Amino acid sequence: MTAEMERIENKAEISPEALAHMGDGRIAYLKTIRSEDVPALFPQAPEIEPGLKLFALHAADGTPIMLTDSREAAIANAWQQELETVSVH
Repeated sequence: MTAEMERIENKAEISPEALAHMGDGRIAYLKTIRSEDVPALFPQAPEIEPGLKLFALHAADGTPIMLTDSREAAIANAWQQELETVSVH
């Protein structure tokens, strides 16, 4: 067995549920979205002009927290809630 195969075999597995709860209450992620994606993520949001670049802040488990047109506002909101932010692409 090669060293690569041994390393793969020795990796611990984590369930999708456990992965979803890692960082609960401590980590939030910031994602750039288009205004056309808003209804799927924030169904309660009013209709927004198409073609806008927006920023969505989500809890570690994917729950939407806020939507804004400013990256700085999203980060400030996370900071106020004592959340560490990470960016996703």
